[in-house]
Amino acid sequence: MAKPLTRADGPQSVPALLHRNASEFANAPAYREKEYGIWQSWTWSQTRDEVEALALGFLELGLDEGDFVAVIGRNRPYLYWAMMAAQMAGAIPVPLYQDANAEEMAYVMGHCGARIAVVGDQEQVDKIIEVQAQLPDFERMIYLDPRGLRKYDHSKLDQYSAVQELGRANREKHIAELEARQAKLNYDSTGVMLYTSGTTGKPKGVVLSNRNVIETAKSSSEFDNLKRNDEILAYLPMAWVGDFIFSVGQALWTGFCTNCPENADTMHVDLREIGPTYYFAPPRVFETQLTSVMIRMEDASRFKKWLFDTFMAHARKVGPAVLDGKKVSFMDRAKYALGELMIYGPLKNTLGFSRVRVGYTAGEAIGPEIFDFYRSLGINLKQLYGQTEATVFITAQPDGEVRSDTVGVTCPGVELKIADNGEVFYRSPGVFVEYYKNPESTADTKDAEGWVATGDAGFIEEGSGHLRIIDRAKDVGQMADGRLFAPKYVENKLKFFPNILEAVVFGNQRNECTAFINIDLTAVGNWAERNNIGYASYQELARHPQVMDTIQSHVEEVNRSVAEDEMLSGCQVHRFVVLHKELDADDGELTRTRKVRRKIIEEKYADIITALYDGSKQVSTETEVTYEDGRKGSIKATLEIRDAAVQPTSHKMAAE
Repeated sequence: MAKPLTRADGPQSVPALLHRNASEFANAPAYREKEYGIWQSWTWSQTRDEVEALALGFLELGLDEGDFVAVIGRNRPYLYWAMMAAQMAGAIPVPLYQDANAEEMAYVMGHCGARIAVVGDQEQVDKIIEVQAQLPDFERMIYLDPRGLRKYDHSKLDQYSAVQELGRANREKHIAELEARQAKLNYDSTGVMLYTSGTTGKPKGVVLSNRNVIETAKSSSEFDNLKRNDEILAYLPMAWVGDFIFSVGQALWTGFCTNCPENADTMHVDLREIGPTYYFAPPRVFETQLTSVMIRMEDASRFKKWLFDTFMAHARKVGPAVLDGKKVSFMDRAKYALGELMIYGPLKNTLGFSRVRVGYTAGEAIGPEIFDFYRSLGINLKQLYGQTEATVFITAQPDGEVRSDTVGVTCPGVELKIADNGEVFYRSPGVFVEYYKNPESTADTKDAEGWVATGDAGFIEEGSGHLRIIDRAKDVGQMADGRLFAPKYVENKLKFFPNILEAVVFGNQRNECTAFINIDLTAVGNWAERNNIGYASYQELARHPQVMDTIQSHVEEVNRSVAEDEMLSGCQVHRFVVLHKELDADDGELTRTRKVRRKIIEEKYADIITALYDGSKQVSTETEVTYEDGRKGSIKATLEIRDAAVQPTSHKMAAE
């Protein structure tokens, strides 16, 4: 096969990286997947052959250069190969969120004009069939799992393996064309298009070039000394830029192995079996894991709980220093080693983190208490700051400079500046090409010199060079008395408690802050079972008097913590309500990456917000909900509004 275009210092495209790995690391494992309880493995050489067969099949189906190929499903090697095959054929892969509803898929596929969709299973096939009348450019669907699809109309429906066989059978017919298309690919060719989460409006298509992907993968891999023998578990949404860079960009650059779990239900078991050395999770995953640990400890014997509490207190005291190689007394180090044997080691093994050498969290701010908990166990968890438009990496924390209150220093090749209004701007080789079919938004976000507006407010610390993010710039405001309002800061503190799943704080231009709280059904339900408290629904459990008392105690504890920060002490929560339903992406209240859509929530729950501020003790409300099968319904509830104790603060210091 003709060799794809490379530069003197490396390949110029994702397919070129694949060919390099198939040549240099031919027999090393590239992808693994657990299916029916057994791990299947493919080498780099086998991966290249699988991708090439699919790419040839694409050509036989009429895929043209510049076409868009939608890829939808859970993390599977076949779907990563579909993205590479599209690139190999000169087309552009567009991964979509697998839990998106049919209308959300219709918007993305219609916006980019996808001609072909490669999907995981019957669920995704059904969603596209439901909206295909809205997609004039759409022509064919390729499915991976045939279960349930035998009696479907297959005139425009092909099985994945059949397309590969089609490619192999017509290899001589198309191989010259496929090689010619790969030879055209260079650093400026489009590598992938990823859609934003749509926090404030319709998702935007972010065009990333091969330069963006490869340069970012190269610099970030070198930053953390990632190697070919590293292992990752690919379980985050394939439509998310982080998964693309970790499971495709960095995997191809370094040659490490990408492991795909069997399904969402077996993810934690598969995590323990693989024992990844390089691990990424958004704060929500770490919060959920911590909640499960705390629930188990509540069920433990008194002695075991005492042992856990005693050694965890010591871990919080010296664990991060031990991890960073700092000076720790002999007795403290000996006690920590005993804790490693009895508590920390077994706990890390249970979580699947025994071999983690580099761990990251990003996507939104993580609560300091949660972050410190994992580092105290000896897990090298760090924070990075990035976005789709940056091909992920803007700042990251170097080993030995890890703190809970910053997101690190600039990544290699990245420049930062802070605007007069506090907004963070960056420039780097990872800066996106454009928003597809949206020159106005492109110009608003990226200026002629390549500086990109992040939409986040922050500042760079003098001396250390670390970036501190305060909140989304549009969410940062002022209280009526001029004090700073930064809701995310308080929300993250609230979500540290296992009983609280989500929190939304209000207060901009008002005299005081209030909050919506979602209880964590798993944690609170476990408490109810231990105390023989019966409940029939989330709504009934959420309004139980003891649950309300517990949440109030959490809010007041957070208030005491917030009061200690002079700059943000005005953000203490005066009144709160425990919502009658979980905030849900299907109801438009969260993005698919589980970020809060504040504007929609403020509009949808305006009656509850009004009651929080007019002194009401309760409020009756009715809310529309979307069920899993797409049907609409409504929930009626009368919610109790609670007052929370707040701490006195210095208005002068806070205002300054």
